Amino acid sequence: MDVLALEAKEGKNDKTSALAPKPRAKLQKKPKRIVYFEVEILDAKTKEKLLLLDKVEPTATILDIKSMFHNSNQHLYPARQSLCLDPKGKPLRDEEILQELPVGTTTAFYFRDLGAQMSWGTVFLIECIGPLVIYLMFYFRLPFIYSPKYEFTTSNHWVVHIACVCHSFHYVKRIMETLFIHRFCHGTMPLRNIFKSCSYHWCFAAWMAYYINHPLYTPPYFGENQVKTALGIFLFCQLGNFSIHMTLRNLKPPGSKMKKIPYPTKNPFTWIFALVSCPNYTYEVGSWLGFTLMTQCVPVLFFTVVGFIRMTVWAKGKHRSYLKDFKGYPTLRSPILPFIL
Repeated sequence: MDVLALEAKEGKNDKTSALAPKPRAKLQKKPKRIVYFEVEILDAKTKEKLLLLDKVEPTATILDIKSMFHNSNQHLYPARQSLCLDPKGKPLRDEEILQELPVGTTTAFYFRDLGAQMSWGTVFLIECIGPLVIYLMFYFRLPFIYSPKYEFTTSNHWVVHIACVCHSFHYVKRIMETLFIHRFCHGTMPLRNIFKSCSYHWCFAAWMAYYINHPLYTPPYFGENQVKTALGIFLFCQLGNFSIHMTLRNLKPPGSKMKKIPYPTKNPFTWIFALVSCPNYTYEVGSWLGFTLMTQCVPVLFFTVVGFIRMTVWAKGKHRSYLKDFKGYPTLRSPILPFIL
């Protein structure tokens, strides 16, 4: 009886399984269709068509488009190109993605030639090596600079020697920072700008050096006390400037373009970040103010004032950029001088 009952149960199970609906096979998803872009590159001045790029992937960046344009115009390398959505508009950043721009699948970019470019690292080196060499030429009183009887002579005033050491230290420091510390946001600058920038640094260096190392130079009015106080200001600000540069370097890894808000660290020289957006410029101005007091020389004062004006403009631009990019940016900070400017 048990055997018959077992066979009957198995037969019933077989019928039930036969009548049970079979699982449906999973439908394979069709691959998403890629919508390609058609990009036209026009001259920003003449509106002349320069190139038509067909089937550009939506994930292409502006740098990718510049590279495609470079393939058809070998002399126009990417760093030399400026692409805009409007003939008089703002240049697009290299990292911007095509499909995220306010354009349709058929769009036009306006091209401007930025001219021959030079890397910022090279620009900084040329700017710094020039003043270093020029100042030393006057310090060692090479021929044809001063009267022949003073050729290759040395000054009797010890402040002249200290000024030479400080000036040389400043530019050697800048050269080393350019080689090993600075990470430049922009890769290049127009070659034509190098002449204007070098003229500023080189001519001021020659003007300062001529008077400080002149055989008739007179030391500061308050003598040794003034020189020592000014030297302390100069060295303090040089250390502060170096500390800020190290903090900015450690703010983001190499190759990253992600912006971050700089904050004070355990280093006391960085505590000024609580009040200033660009303390590297604050310390730079302080260094030259100390050098001005040390040498009591009018050309150095002019260089300090002009440099302060230039760095104030740069600091204000950087401060506006911080406020635009970061909603929670500290409101207590000023661009270059705490609570003042």
